[in-house]
Amino acid sequence: MTLMPVSLPTALRRSAAALFTGLALAAAAQDGPHRQQVPGYYHQAIGSTLRVTALFDGVVPLPRAQIKGLGAAQVDALLKRRYVPESPQGLQTSINAYLVQVEGRRVLVDAGTADCFGPGLGQVAANLKAAGFRPEDVDDVLLTHAHPDHLCGVLGADGARAFPNATLWLDDAELAYWEGPEAEPRTPQALRFIVGLARRALAPYQAAGRLRTFRPGDALPGGVRALASPGHTPGHTSYLIGAGDGQQLLVWGDVVHYHVVQFARPAASYEPDVDRAQAVASRRRLLAQAAREGWWVAGAHLPFPGLGHVRPEGQGYAWVPAEFSPLPPGRP
Repeated sequence: MTLMPVSLPTALRRSAAALFTGLALAAAAQDGPHRQQVPGYYHQAIGSTLRVTALFDGVVPLPRAQIKGLGAAQVDALLKRRYVPESPQGLQTSINAYLVQVEGRRVLVDAGTADCFGPGLGQVAANLKAAGFRPEDVDDVLLTHAHPDHLCGVLGADGARAFPNATLWLDDAELAYWEGPEAEPRTPQALRFIVGLARRALAPYQAAGRLRTFRPGDALPGGVRALASPGHTPGHTSYLIGAGDGQQLLVWGDVVHYHVVQFARPAASYEPDVDRAQAVASRRRLLAQAAREGWWVAGAHLPFPGLGHVRPEGQGYAWVPAEFSPLPPGRP
């Protein structure tokens, strides 16, 4: 089908985005250099061959009420003394993207929100440049799924391709869902704006012949392996990347939203999941694999930089954040 750009009035877009992120927009815009935090990027060397750069896009509040499958008292107990920043709008939740340098390619996994969710977000492009890369340096953009906080950043402020030399990669089932007739009826009325945003973001890459689809098991750039992790969306995909020395990096998208709750209780789901039971099954499988194999993990909604490991704990799991480390001498 032909995809036409969708234009939404700023007020409408921000109002709808508030619903999608938990009844509120992200933190207010910064009002000067003295109010800004440090640049939002972090480099991590993994194994003998891999370097990943975490890119901070901003934070959104996700309400406790959107945690499903657990009672309020259970949620409160898990969050007690964990000190997750919380406002009346919800628990602070990061949005992260990852630039992976692998086999001579620069592969970006997800691209952030751009201007889709209002002030305080859309920082991936600036942080990519601060980290020493230009948008035209990116060879491939691998999307975990087509929600705006992962996809909108593929466009620049002018609506053109933000990564002019990159090929955009998306699971075949995920593209079919967002282009097809079921996307709108399966999306709550107040959130149907995200269907238009997805189609708008994909259109310039389709027109330029720069959109490619794949199925789990297909060969991807840099030897990346696609792991199906559906449930949050029908074609949600995570990516496993070899790093040498027997190490691997798993980059997942929305496998976890509430890290304090969902590591300890993987059966807790997130209200906007398209298929909650399937999302729980995907989360259980990936947490078990990551813990068993000792994989590095990079998570889109884990506290920045969102890099670390998973370990078993009790009846569930625990998140083990990576320690701040210098890059090894001689590594790019």
